[in-house]
Amino acid sequence: MGDFISGGSGAELTLRGNRSALDRVRITPRVMAGVEAADPSGRLVGSASEMPVAVAPMAYQRLVHPEGELELAQAAADAGVPYVISTLSSYPLEKIPGECWFQLYWLRDRAVVEGLVDRAAGCSALVVTVDVPVMGRRLRDVRNGFALPDDVVAANLQTTREAHAAVPGVSAVAAHTASAFSPTVSWDDLEWLKRRTELPLVVKGILDPRDARRAAEIGATAVVVSNHGGRQLDGAVASIDALPEVVDAVGNDIDVLMDSGIRSGTDVLKALAVGASGVLIGRPLLWALAVDACDEAFGLLRTEVTDAMLLAGCADLAAVKGLTWRNDG
Repeated sequence: MGDFISGGSGAELTLRGNRSALDRVRITPRVMAGVEAADPSGRLVGSASEMPVAVAPMAYQRLVHPEGELELAQAAADAGVPYVISTLSSYPLEKIPGECWFQLYWLRDRAVVEGLVDRAAGCSALVVTVDVPVMGRRLRDVRNGFALPDDVVAANLQTTREAHAAVPGVSAVAAHTASAFSPTVSWDDLEWLKRRTELPLVVKGILDPRDARRAAEIGATAVVVSNHGGRQLDGAVASIDALPEVVDAVGNDIDVLMDSGIRSGTDVLKALAVGASGVLIGRPLLWALAVDACDEAFGLLRTEVTDAMLLAGCADLAAVKGLTWRNDG
């Protein structure tokens, strides 16, 4: 289970690269700003948020805690930040509490996609993940012959039988993905989805600025600059390195969020200074869930974000966006 959460694809070059790229970003703080307190609150994709942070979509959270998504989503609600429900949530999306966005994987069965979109109508945004035509080859899962235990299912789907079939040298989760996900998702599908829903549409998994521009032209409300936490194409550019060109490509037309590698409040500050409207955080919150420390994790993150803002001389998020930065790579 630990390898399933921690691991990346291939030689895990991109997994490691996300962190090293964030570590290379340097912020130039402002001084004598007369700032006594920092306010990290704002809006993300139209949702009020106490921090420029949303919980990234993560599958099968009952692997680490019996209440899984219910526990982490409630903690996010208590912290005042949006929670993104995964298509592969181990609880049905209708049961997830708080301010929620729904993350959609593109499935082979269009009727199931339509049903999920309809069920998500009560959410605040629809996040379509576009970087998984096939699942990246995650060698830790292959070596472990990883399969889901019988009591953990993708509750939003009708069946996940392949994901439970343990075979040596085979990732059962990858086998399920191969049978359920469509590898042919296209811009035409995104246009169809835009017509099909009234929710703000967020396109997650963008790295090339040309793709970001196309998403904006189709009418997306936001894009998420993401390499799937280093779990898809190994050797892909780090998200923080791709961020500036994406921001330049879309200007002020749409919001730009970022994920992959965010681990601290200082990372959040860096992402915003480089140009993001906010970030999605995944693995650290999943580990907090595993040890019943979700509230503590959100509290620590808020402290780190506000401390970083104060040390940079920023009273609010607008001031953070005005910071200068450089890449020491």
